[in-house]
Amino acid sequence: MAQIILTALLFMVVMVVITMAGMRLWVRPKEAMERVAGTSMQHREAAPVHPSLAFREMLQRLGNIIPASPKDASVMQRRLIRAGIRNQKALKILYGSKLVLGILCPLLMTFAVSSSSADPSNKVMAVLFAAVLGFFGPNEYIKIRSRRRQKEVRRGLPNALDLMVVCVESGLGLDQAILQVSKELEHAHPEISEEFALVNLELKAGKRRTEALRNLAERTSVDDLKKLVAVLIQADRFGTGIAQSLRGHADYMRVQARQTAEEKAAKLGVKLVFPIFFFILPTLFVVTVGPVVVKIIRELLPMMNSI
Repeated sequence: MAQIILTALLFMVVMVVITMAGMRLWVRPKEAMERVAGTSMQHREAAPVHPSLAFREMLQRLGNIIPASPKDASVMQRRLIRAGIRNQKALKILYGSKLVLGILCPLLMTFAVSSSSADPSNKVMAVLFAAVLGFFGPNEYIKIRSRRRQKEVRRGLPNALDLMVVCVESGLGLDQAILQVSKELEHAHPEISEEFALVNLELKAGKRRTEALRNLAERTSVDDLKKLVAVLIQADRFGTGIAQSLRGHADYMRVQARQTAEEKAAKLGVKLVFPIFFFILPTLFVVTVGPVVVKIIRELLPMMNSI
């Protein structure tokens, strides 16, 4: 009897707590009635926070805990900019993700290898490898993303340069040509369009054209774009015609692209040696020599055994 009464009291306490929490957090009838009646507008409901934003906020707070030297922070900031991540909180979020993954991955690996029958030293090595992977994994992700973005910028640069030549030769200035190229290539090549748009914003903010172009080369760290920036700076400094300089540089890049393609075609024969040796030749041996081997096993070996 006492157990039944205790269970009923516990059930009632839990239900009262749940009801009060629901009325307080979700239903809120008093605020709803005040909002309908318009009697009180002092206490306004805060905007709901998306779980992803809350998670980013948590990562940022964890990133503030990790000490980092200014040199390493500047290097990581440049890598983030080259990867296209220009949020001010990105560096702290990166450090927070390294801390979370550096703790979470070893825990998951420990849970995974706890029930296995492997050697204890191998288990320890697996946990250490998971810790290293979790801590340095975000850095490798940033490197891969920055290389991918540099590749996209390098791929869209010839089209941007040809369009810039057309704009300059049609009578536009260099600043207007950069702005026009950023608008026209917004969908075809969004990466280089974004970079040219940033150059235009810096020029509107009052920076010198030389400084804005050097910032463009520093942000992307693409060799072809650095050469283009050098050509534009020299043409602006020595008073050379921009259209003529761009036309000459476009011809140079076209010749360089053709030579790069010819170089890759020349290397193709050497690169095909290993796939042919390890994949195609064994298949040819199986197809050509296989029937002969089967015939020898079926006919010659019984004859030798009978002798």
